Amino acid sequence: MRGQMRPAVSDLTEVEMVSALARKTRTREILHEEAQRVVAEFLIHLETNLYARLALGREHYKLAREFIGRFTTPIRTLDALHLAVAAAEGLRLVTGDEHLARSAKTVGVQTVWLRVPKR
Repeated sequence: MRGQMRPAVSDLTEVEMVSALARKTRTREILHEEAQRVVAEFLIHLETNLYARLALGREHYKLAREFIGRFTTPIRTLDALHLAVAAAEGLRLVTGDEHLARSAKTVGVQTVWLRVPKR
């Protein structure tokens, strides 16, 4: 991401990130206060335009449906939307999610998979 002039995120990324942090607090992987700090910092990044913001449009939903409708990968709905935004905008997807990275490869979206070591 550091090599990009200005990384981009979709509005869906914000919701998904907070959802992931909520799950990690419920499973006690991180403290509630830590999750709040991460969310607050991310919101500051968004407000200061660190990332280009991409709104989801009808074309993204249609492309996501097409990716899922290929029946070639066990792609999840929200992952398909992330991939559709990247594909439609000509962007490379950066993810730590192995399933998303594999699905991206299957549908032809350029991806950088950030492998996170298992604990």
